[in-house]
Amino acid sequence: MSNEVKGSNINIGAQNLFWETKGAFTGEISPVMIKDAGCSYVLVGHSERRQYFGETDETVNKKTKTALVNGLGPVVCIGETLKEREDGVTFKVVEKQIREGLAGLATEQAALVVIAYEPVWAIGTGKTATPDQAQEVHAFIRKVYAQMYKDVVDKVRILYGGSVNSGNVSDLMKKPDIDGGLVGGASLEAESFVKLVKYFK
Repeated sequence: MSNEVKGSNINIGAQNLFWETKGAFTGEISPVMIKDAGCSYVLVGHSERRQYFGETDETVNKKTKTALVNGLGPVVCIGETLKEREDGVTFKVVEKQIREGLAGLATEQAALVVIAYEPVWAIGTGKTATPDQAQEVHAFIRKVYAQMYKDVVDKVRILYGGSVNSGNVSDLMKKPDIDGGLVGGASLEAESFVKLVKYFK
Protein backbone atom coordinates (compact mmCIF):
# COMPACT_ATOMS: atom_id res chain seq x y z
CA MET A 1 0.00 0.00 0.00
CA SER A 2 2.76 2.45 0.86
CA ASN A 3 4.24 1.94 -2.62
CA GLU A 4 0.85 2.45 -4.27
CA VAL A 5 0.22 5.81 -2.59
CA LYS A 6 3.71 7.26 -3.01
CA GLY A 7 3.55 10.81 -4.29
CA SER A 8 -0.11 11.25 -3.32
CA ASN A 9 -1.64 13.02 -0.33
CA ILE A 10 -2.60 9.67 1.24
CA ASN A 11 -0.68 8.45 4.28
CA ILE A 12 -0.71 4.96 5.78
CA GLY A 13 -1.24 4.28 9.47
CA ALA A 14 -1.06 1.34 11.86
CA GLN A 15 -3.57 0.42 14.55
CA ASN A 16 -1.14 -0.14 17.43
CA LEU A 17 2.50 -0.20 18.49
CA PHE A 18 4.63 -1.22 21.46
CA TRP A 19 6.53 1.32 23.54
CA GLU A 20 9.91 -0.40 23.17
CA THR A 21 11.82 -0.16 19.91
CA LYS A 22 13.30 -3.65 20.18
CA GLY A 23 13.57 -6.56 22.58
CA ALA A 24 11.88 -9.79 23.58
CA PHE A 25 8.21 -8.76 23.43
CA THR A 26 6.60 -11.60 21.51
CA GLY A 27 3.47 -10.60 19.64
CA GLU A 28 3.94 -6.85 20.01
CA ILE A 29 4.47 -4.45 17.10
CA SER A 30 7.76 -2.56 16.86
CA PRO A 31 7.57 1.12 15.86
CA VAL A 32 10.62 0.50 13.67
CA MET A 33 8.73 -2.17 11.73
CA ILE A 34 5.71 0.13 11.35
CA LYS A 35 7.93 2.91 10.01
CA ASP A 36 9.76 0.49 7.71
CA ALA A 37 6.43 -0.64 6.24
CA GLY A 38 5.79 2.95 5.15
CA CYS A 39 3.45 4.18 7.87
CA SER A 40 3.29 7.82 8.92
CA TYR A 41 0.67 7.52 11.68
CA VAL A 42 -0.35 5.08 14.39
CA LEU A 43 -3.44 4.79 16.57
CA VAL A 44 -2.73 4.90 20.29
CA GLY A 45 -5.18 4.08 23.08
CA HIS A 46 -8.23 3.14 21.03
CA SER A 47 -11.16 2.30 23.30
CA GLU A 48 -11.06 -1.35 22.26
CA ARG A 49 -7.38 -1.51 23.24
CA ARG A 50 -8.31 0.00 26.60
CA GLN A 51 -11.34 -2.26 27.08
CA TYR A 52 -9.97 -5.62 25.95
CA PHE A 53 -6.20 -5.37 26.23
CA GLY A 54 -5.60 -3.38 29.40
CA GLU A 55 -4.38 -0.16 27.80
CA THR A 56 -4.09 2.62 30.39
CA ASP A 57 -3.30 6.32 30.30
CA GLU A 58 0.23 5.38 31.40
CA THR A 59 0.77 2.99 28.47
CA VAL A 60 -0.83 5.53 26.12
CA ASN A 61 1.77 8.03 27.29
CA LYS A 62 4.63 5.58 26.70
CA LYS A 63 3.35 4.64 23.25
CA THR A 64 2.77 8.27 22.25
CA LYS A 65 6.34 9.20 23.15
CA THR A 66 7.74 6.14 21.36
CA ALA A 67 5.74 6.94 18.23
CA LEU A 68 7.07 10.50 18.17
CA VAL A 69 10.69 9.48 18.74
CA ASN A 70 10.38 7.06 15.82
CA GLY A 71 8.90 9.61 13.43
CA LEU A 72 5.30 8.43 13.61
CA GLY A 73 2.35 10.74 14.20
CA PRO A 74 0.32 9.41 17.13
CA VAL A 75 -3.46 9.53 16.79
CA VAL A 76 -4.38 9.42 20.47
CA CYS A 77 -7.92 8.15 21.10
CA ILE A 78 -9.93 9.34 24.09
CA GLY A 79 -13.57 9.16 25.09
CA GLU A 80 -16.11 8.25 27.73
CA THR A 81 -18.36 5.21 28.12
CA LEU A 82 -22.15 5.46 28.16
CA LYS A 83 -22.20 5.08 31.96
CA GLU A 84 -19.65 7.86 32.37
CA ARG A 85 -21.71 10.17 30.16
CA GLU A 86 -24.90 9.32 32.05
CA ASP A 87 -23.07 9.92 35.35
CA GLY A 88 -22.07 13.39 34.14
CA VAL A 89 -18.31 12.79 34.29
CA THR A 90 -17.47 13.10 30.58
CA PHE A 91 -15.21 16.14 31.06
CA LYS A 92 -13.46 14.58 34.06
CA VAL A 93 -12.73 11.36 32.15
CA VAL A 94 -11.55 13.14 29.01
CA GLU A 95 -9.33 15.56 30.94
CA LYS A 96 -7.63 12.71 32.80
CA GLN A 97 -7.00 10.86 29.53
CA ILE A 98 -5.44 13.97 27.98
CA ARG A 99 -3.35 15.09 30.95
CA GLU A 100 -1.98 11.64 31.78
CA GLY A 101 -1.84 10.23 28.26
CA LEU A 102 -0.05 13.26 26.80
CA ALA A 103 2.05 14.41 29.75
CA GLY A 104 5.69 15.37 29.37
CA LEU A 105 5.87 16.03 25.64
CA ALA A 106 8.30 18.57 24.28
CA THR A 107 6.59 21.52 22.60
CA GLU A 108 7.61 20.38 19.12
CA GLN A 109 6.25 16.90 19.89
CA ALA A 110 2.95 18.26 21.19
CA ALA A 111 2.45 20.02 17.84
CA LEU A 112 2.50 16.67 16.01
CA VAL A 113 -0.18 14.93 18.08
CA VAL A 114 -3.60 14.18 16.61
CA ILE A 115 -6.37 13.66 19.16
CA ALA A 116 -9.41 11.55 18.26
CA TYR A 117 -12.45 12.02 20.48
CA GLU A 118 -14.46 8.81 20.27
CA PRO A 119 -17.34 8.49 22.70
CA VAL A 120 -17.23 4.76 23.42
CA TRP A 121 -21.03 4.53 23.33
CA ALA A 122 -20.99 5.68 19.69
CA ILE A 123 -18.36 3.32 18.27
CA GLY A 124 -19.92 0.75 15.96
CA THR A 125 -23.35 1.24 17.48
CA GLY A 126 -24.84 3.47 14.83
CA LYS A 127 -25.33 6.09 17.54
CA THR A 128 -23.52 9.35 17.01
CA ALA A 129 -22.97 12.24 19.35
CA THR A 130 -25.00 15.17 18.08
CA PRO A 131 -22.89 17.88 16.43
CA ASP A 132 -23.47 20.07 19.51
CA GLN A 133 -22.43 17.29 21.92
CA ALA A 134 -19.29 16.61 19.88
CA GLN A 135 -18.43 20.31 19.61
CA GLU A 136 -18.83 20.78 23.36
CA VAL A 137 -16.28 18.06 24.11
CA HIS A 138 -13.94 19.11 21.31
CA ALA A 139 -13.88 22.68 22.63
CA PHE A 140 -13.11 21.32 26.10
CA ILE A 141 -10.28 19.16 24.72
CA ARG A 142 -8.76 22.18 23.00
CA LYS A 143 -9.00 24.16 26.23
CA VAL A 144 -7.18 21.46 28.23
CA TYR A 145 -4.54 21.12 25.53
CA ALA A 146 -4.03 24.88 25.58
CA GLN A 147 -3.35 24.70 29.32
CA MET A 148 -0.71 22.04 28.72
CA TYR A 149 0.84 23.21 25.44
CA LYS A 150 -0.45 26.72 24.73
CA ASP A 151 2.25 27.51 22.16
CA VAL A 152 1.08 24.79 19.78
CA VAL A 153 -2.63 24.39 20.53
CA ASP A 154 -3.47 25.90 17.14
CA LYS A 155 -1.53 23.11 15.43
CA VAL A 156 -3.14 20.11 17.14
CA ARG A 157 -5.90 18.42 15.13
CA ILE A 158 -8.89 17.03 16.99
CA LEU A 159 -10.89 14.43 15.10
CA TYR A 160 -14.34 13.08 15.86
CA GLY A 161 -14.84 9.31 15.74
CA GLY A 162 -17.92 7.26 16.56
CA SER A 163 -20.18 6.13 13.71
CA VAL A 164 -19.08 8.88 11.33
CA ASN A 165 -20.69 8.27 7.96
CA SER A 166 -21.53 10.06 4.73
CA GLY A 167 -24.92 11.06 6.15
CA ASN A 168 -23.71 12.89 9.26
CA VAL A 169 -20.21 14.06 8.31
CA SER A 170 -21.28 17.44 6.95
CA ASP A 171 -23.12 18.54 10.11
CA LEU A 172 -20.27 17.35 12.34
CA MET A 173 -17.55 19.09 10.33
CA LYS A 174 -19.36 22.43 10.39
CA LYS A 175 -18.45 22.75 14.06
CA PRO A 176 -15.43 24.99 14.70
CA ASP A 177 -13.44 22.63 16.92
CA ILE A 178 -13.93 19.45 14.88
CA ASP A 179 -10.97 19.17 12.51
CA GLY A 180 -11.74 15.85 10.81
CA GLY A 181 -13.06 12.35 11.29
CA LEU A 182 -11.69 9.03 12.47
CA VAL A 183 -13.78 6.67 10.38
CA GLY A 184 -14.40 3.07 11.42
CA GLY A 185 -17.25 0.96 10.12
CA ALA A 186 -18.11 3.30 7.24
CA SER A 187 -14.69 2.59 5.74
CA LEU A 188 -15.66 -1.05 5.19
CA GLU A 189 -18.21 -0.13 2.54
CA ALA A 190 -16.40 1.20 -0.51
CA GLU A 191 -19.25 3.36 -1.77
CA SER A 192 -19.85 5.17 1.53
CA PHE A 193 -16.12 5.51 2.21
CA VAL A 194 -15.55 7.13 -1.20
CA LYS A 195 -18.22 9.69 -0.32
CA LEU A 196 -16.41 10.47 2.94
CA VAL A 197 -13.05 10.75 1.22
CA LYS A 198 -14.51 13.11 -1.37
CA TYR A 199 -16.02 15.23 1.40
CA PHE A 200 -12.61 15.74 3.00
CA LYS A 201 -10.73 16.16 -0.29
